[in-house]
Amino acid sequence: MTQQPGPATIQRDARLKALLLERLAGFQVQAHAGPAAQRAAVAVAVVDEGHGADLDGLPVLAQASRRAALLLTRRSAALRNHAGQWALPGGRIDGDETPEQAALRELAEEVGLVVDAGNVLGRLDDYATRSGFVITPVVVWAGSGAVLVPSADEVQSVHRIPVEEFLRTDAPMLEDVPGQAHPVLRMPVGHSWIAAPTAAVLYQFRELCLLGRATRVAHFEQPTFAWR
Repeated sequence: MTQQPGPATIQRDARLKALLLERLAGFQVQAHAGPAAQRAAVAVAVVDEGHGADLDGLPVLAQASRRAALLLTRRSAALRNHAGQWALPGGRIDGDETPEQAALRELAEEVGLVVDAGNVLGRLDDYATRSGFVITPVVVWAGSGAVLVPSADEVQSVHRIPVEEFLRTDAPMLEDVPGQAHPVLRMPVGHSWIAAPTAAVLYQFRELCLLGRATRVAHFEQPTFAWR
């Protein structure tokens, strides 16, 4: 894959935080209205880029950068669901937890990043997966993320992807699939790509939080490997 150019760098600063708060506060979230399913939440965690994404096609930095990034993981190959796939930190909502509580708990459990509830910025639309979950994405202002401790049981690797990487001119990648009403959505990163459901959340973050466009994503399909 040939990487396409993106915009100028976006710093994780007070101006960006205020912009995200404003855009999320003005967004009418669409909750899942279909049959009952297992509920889950993911943290769309805005952190410093640090020393880079540790990903082919994205640079390793000589010194830590304050450029805004999102935390993504590669799931452990030993997991029962979505083994080895790209993911945002997250998991099932337990008991009477809110999505916000679940997202913050999973962020701490999966990558060792503890964030106060006051740093939750808002939600994106629910996304129903082919594997039987309804995911609620929670946008979190997660500080510098200076020290991360990945869970050995759940996380294969952690990556700090600069937010402007999701603004590339070749994103999103849409693929029509025979027999499906809507295209599969992927988001390019470095020399590779991330598939829905994670890509759908990233695309809506891009559209709403970075570009100010209230774009819906729940209809996009997932590739068949993500159905399990």
